[in-house]
Amino acid sequence: MNISTNHSQIDLAPSREIALDNIWLRPTSRWGHTEYSFEYHKDYLTRHTGLVEDTPARLRLGYDRFAFDFLWHTQDGLIDWAEAGRTTDMGHASYALDASDLRRPKRCPFTTEEEVWAFDAVQEYGLPDFDAQVRAYETILEAARAAFPNQLTTGGYYKTIVSGAIDAFGWDMLLIAAADSTRMEKVFDSFFRRTLFYMQAWAKTSAEVIIQHDDFVWTRGPFMRPDIYRKVIIPRYAELWKPLHAAGKKVLFCSDGNFTQFAGDIVAAGADGLIFEPCNDFEFMVENFGQTTCLVGSFVDCRDLASGKWDKVRADIDRTCDQLARCKGALVAVGNHMPPDIPEQMVDRYFDYLLPRLQR
Repeated sequence: MNISTNHSQIDLAPSREIALDNIWLRPTSRWGHTEYSFEYHKDYLTRHTGLVEDTPARLRLGYDRFAFDFLWHTQDGLIDWAEAGRTTDMGHASYALDASDLRRPKRCPFTTEEEVWAFDAVQEYGLPDFDAQVRAYETILEAARAAFPNQLTTGGYYKTIVSGAIDAFGWDMLLIAAADSTRMEKVFDSFFRRTLFYMQAWAKTSAEVIIQHDDFVWTRGPFMRPDIYRKVIIPRYAELWKPLHAAGKKVLFCSDGNFTQFAGDIVAAGADGLIFEPCNDFEFMVENFGQTTCLVGSFVDCRDLASGKWDKVRADIDRTCDQLARCKGALVAVGNHMPPDIPEQMVDRYFDYLLPRLQR
């Protein structure tokens, strides 16, 4: 089955309205759709758009061709942490096919847990002028809407409380210092206070939806005691979302790893949607939150796509569609990205099979 045939059978025109309807849990013709890291599939995009140059126009055609309704986007503001204060560069493994994004780790500037406990993110990095930050965010939104008019581009913040601490201290010093949760709470609070400034700035913009990204767990679950999450981290999320909700925004919480045991706490704190990887069971999410919360993900695992396990991928699409019948709003995606090493034939088969099944 080819995509052009699918288009003739059902309406697969990309639509920011479809994304919004699903996030708001409103009745709509089909489930929303997005994918992550699609821009890395350069040869694939060239083949399907006819455009050789890596430009927003090529990406726009690709998003439209494959019915992307939603674009994941965050922006951490006008101040570069690495220039303003101490950060820990843990390096970056090669993700792009040409390894152009490979970066070697650098030495952590923190040598003792006492240095971590004395840290204050607001003092270390400072804050920009509030009105200038609001204008900068609005400019970003305007540019995104011009470049990708058929997709909903979110506002959002990446280096929230735990991710901010990871960026500052690196994993080793964070884990050592977090062993004393009492002394670590005021450090986490400084990242919260800094994040709150940016949530208040996003609240002043025209963004309809905000992503609160915080990689606060590992694939196997929490790396701190559960009470730290429930007493220190998640209550601060609730405070971050108050100005956004007061401004009429919807908030989507996003984390790598398995946060199943905290999903209920996150929703109770005010998250309107959950963005999650397939290590979080999609059926569990539907069973517990399908009627109250927009779910962004699926059963599909990118590792199965990359290894050519088409029967498994097809079965996981079918399982996802079966569970969607119990949802009020959802955006279907491969939750752990679509890395560039997925064979093009598998990408074709994935879209050909998935897209016609997005109809409600």
